Amino acid sequence: MDRLICRFWPAVATVLCLSALSTTVQAASKNADEDAIRAQTIAWERAYNSADAKGVAAQYAEDALLLPPGSPGVRGRAAILTFFTKDVADSKSAGVTFVINYPTEVGVSGNMGWESGTYKVTMKGAVIETGKFLSVSRKKDGKWLYIRDTWNADAPAATPAPAPAPASPPKK
Repeated sequence: MDRLICRFWPAVATVLCLSALSTTVQAASKNADEDAIRAQTIAWERAYNSADAKGVAAQYAEDALLLPPGSPGVRGRAAILTFFTKDVADSKSAGVTFVINYPTEVGVSGNMGWESGTYKVTMKGAVIETGKFLSVSRKKDGKWLYIRDTWNADAPAATPAPAPAPASPPKK
């Protein structure tokens, strides 16, 4: 029996070491992917606040879907570029800055990842909006790109003014 244990112990030790090494490599890979997703958001934020619509749109996959609050979804990188061209220009002229509150929460599973967190919008230094966001990314050819992106304000949307009452018909 002792001979049997001595004979197989090196194989068992090797398997255990390889298993531990594999777990370490997977954790390092996951952390690298999480860091890459966080870097993607930092690049988005910098481009947005620099009024660089092309830099913002470059963070999205060709088939991405942008789900902005208060407007229809925007599908495809070209349409997303059009959306952000106007949006970043309007923000810059109004003195608006979009600020992500770090740290954010990030998760990765295979070639899919997500990030969620909160943000604030300032205008000339004053906070005018706070909210939350959720972005889903896909890793393709070693690069993470948004495939779904949405955000919304914490405050409820303004309620529209009531419609005026119909005019009474003139009395005869």
